[in-house]
Amino acid sequence: MTEVSNGARSRIVLNELTKIYGSGGGQVPAVDAVSFDVREGEFVALIGPSGCGKSTILNMMAGLIPISDGEILIDETQVITGTPTPKVGYVFQRDTVFPWRTVRKNIGLGLELNRVPKAQREAEVDRLVERAGLGGFEDAFPITLSGGMRQRVSLMRTLIMRPEILLMDEPFGALDTHTKLEMHKLLLEIWNKEKQTVVFVTHDLGEALTLSDKIIVLSARPGRLKEVFDVPFERPRDAVSLRETPEFSALFSKIWHSLGEEFRRTSAEG
Repeated sequence: MTEVSNGARSRIVLNELTKIYGSGGGQVPAVDAVSFDVREGEFVALIGPSGCGKSTILNMMAGLIPISDGEILIDETQVITGTPTPKVGYVFQRDTVFPWRTVRKNIGLGLELNRVPKAQREAEVDRLVERAGLGGFEDAFPITLSGGMRQRVSLMRTLIMRPEILLMDEPFGALDTHTKLEMHKLLLEIWNKEKQTVVFVTHDLGEALTLSDKIIVLSARPGRLKEVFDVPFERPRDAVSLRETPEFSALFSKIWHSLGEEFRRTSAEG
């Protein structure tokens, strides 16, 4: 139970981060004095019981909702609600593709809004279509695609803007097991090449172990930092074979024990 210290600079720092919804007698504490940092090129997973504030923390990092107390620094600059943070991309829980735009036009939307020249834009879109395994579907509309394919489009639409920091809120939670493993493979391939700094929210401990360098376990609501676990598995990783190793099983059991205490606490309070 140690924090990763790889010598890299901290890209994201949370200091006593707190979030309270409502006011007066109707206040509901969601996150309570959470502090941790994410280093450059690190892949960090946030995990904990439902309602512990995982997505709330991510949304505060993205500047989408206000902070009640404490602070978030990205590259030593304080996050301000409603102000876009440079170099940060966000992949939402559900695919956010526009049904009236083709795969090509969905992926290229950000470049189009930034008025990138058409030839350059098309070259970038073609590169990501190939990487995502979407060749042959460039002119298809989302209604004709599977859930996994739509989520690939969403991911590529974020990556085309070349974010250095990637915030991901359970992006594969609605997918079946096979499709989820395919998305894990794709994300690992991209991360191994691009080395973005990633904060990944998930309910799935197996997913967290497959993808991350560090797992942060949050307590039941209000979310507090309970434990931090290093994930020492060598990279590059195979999303399927890794799960068959005794090392994976041993670390899964160790973290599951910590999570199980919070699940039981949630059930008792409910």
